[in-house]
Amino acid sequence: MTSRKPLGRYRRIVIKIGSALLVDRKAGLKKAWLDAMCADIAGLKAKGIDVLVVSSGAIALGRSVLDLPSGALKLEESQAAAAVGQIALARAWSESLSRDEIVAGQILLTLGDTEERRRYLNARATINQLLKIGAVPIINENDTVATSEIRYGDNDRLAARVATMTGADLLILLSDIDGLYTAPPHLDPNAAFLETIGEITPEIEAMAGGAASELSRGGMRTKIDAGKIATTSGCAMIIASGKTESPLSAIETGARSSWFAPSGTPVTARKTWIAGQLQPAGELHVDEGAVTALGAGKSLLPAGVRNVTGLFSRGDTVAIVGPEGREIARGLASYDAEDARRIAGRKSAEIEAILGYAGRAAMVHRDDMVMTAQIRQKSERQKKDASYA
Repeated sequence: MTSRKPLGRYRRIVIKIGSALLVDRKAGLKKAWLDAMCADIAGLKAKGIDVLVVSSGAIALGRSVLDLPSGALKLEESQAAAAVGQIALARAWSESLSRDEIVAGQILLTLGDTEERRRYLNARATINQLLKIGAVPIINENDTVATSEIRYGDNDRLAARVATMTGADLLILLSDIDGLYTAPPHLDPNAAFLETIGEITPEIEAMAGGAASELSRGGMRTKIDAGKIATTSGCAMIIASGKTESPLSAIETGARSSWFAPSGTPVTARKTWIAGQLQPAGELHVDEGAVTALGAGKSLLPAGVRNVTGLFSRGDTVAIVGPEGREIARGLASYDAEDARRIAGRKSAEIEAILGYAGRAAMVHRDDMVMTAQIRQKSERQKKDASYA
């Protein structure tokens, strides 16, 4: 497992900041905190590190400016609050960073900007150009137009997608909790703190709790989801408290935080995009023999598919689900959903007779597939034991 290293030894860092850190429900923007954070960022940039910020707070700041009541907002109220708050948020970041002669660039993303390949590449090019000229991209979800059907819903996973999109080697999630515990610490006084997480296992996922603040849509569940996206691409992740001023400096001087090790076998850029897809268009449910084959680095053949769900087209991302109902891989479908259902469970040699054309032998080719860490490790054990065909 890769060991933890000081922040100054990373090349590119994405920092996600939760709403509750940046905005006080009654007083509005926490300017002193923001100024201290920007001083931390300036310190990293002085060491030659690229820094990107995924900043929550537009809706929280907007509802403070508009003096909207506490509690859940209607969609149109959230969008209006975001429209007002985003202007104030961008100005605040720009002014605070300019104290150290750093230029800020605002980027608003929607789900489609990272899920659709062409838009993904365009967004990445813009961000990389900002980094090239020395600016700090300030990134947020475009809450003024996003709806529940087309949104991330939290900035933890958005930050992870930004980290994989830009090839960052560290993602820092700052929130109102200082790391991962075996149970939600506000509910269980015996919850144990975990300083190092070598692998996100089902047991680690089960430790995730819910959101802890009215101003935040994310909880530990979304942070673990973010960790799965980031570490699969070879990006380490830190969960730390941002309640103190200068939280990055606090991390450097030993403040409590949880560190998630990056995968030892990061996937290629194209597979990184596949792995991070948040909304697979469908699912391919496979048998145990297919699980073994995937663990050995093989393609998914129709014979191993037991059920096909969802409406997807050839080239869409689909989830591959094992017999226990757990997703084990993602990949690009070689067939439309209707044709996939027709050939599921059949031999590849029968495809032409069933469909009337000679399609690909694999339902999902191994070059278009990303497996989970658990399956990859199983594969390594199998190779050592030489126990698979």
